[in-house]
Formats: sequence, structure tokens, C-alpha cells
Amino acid sequence: MSATLFEILMIIALGTLGGTCFGLLIGYAARLQKTRWSDMTSRQKSLNCALVIVCSAACIAELAWYVLGQSA
Repeated sequence: MSATLFEILMIIALGTLGGTCFGLLIGYAARLQKTRWSDMTSRQKSLNCALVIVCSAACIAELAWYVLGQSA
């Protein structure tokens, strides 16, 4: 299981992109988002940030498991 630097950076980049998309979509579906950042309460802001971080971490872990498991 030796991953190149390119593979690791691609996992991080794609996982962050996918996690951000999923987190924002979940926040939008849960009606936690407003059209402007300044219109949101501090609770809505923190929940949106938490959703993005958690979804990004999950996507990075899933991609790492898939990509690094395939190269073994």
C-alpha cells in the first residue's frame, strides 16, 4: 500500500470538493441556508460549517479506502 503524493493530493482535493457539495446540499435541503451569509444566524452558520467539515471528512475517508484499497 504505497500511495504516491499525487494520489494523496487527489483524494484530499476530490473529497473536499465532494464533501462541500454534499454538506451544502444537505444544509439547503434542511433549510439552514439563506441567500446571504449575513442573513444567517450564528447557529445556522455553525451548522453549515459543521456539515461541510463532516461530509468532507467522510468523502475523503471513502475515497482513500477505495483508491488505496485498489492499489494493494
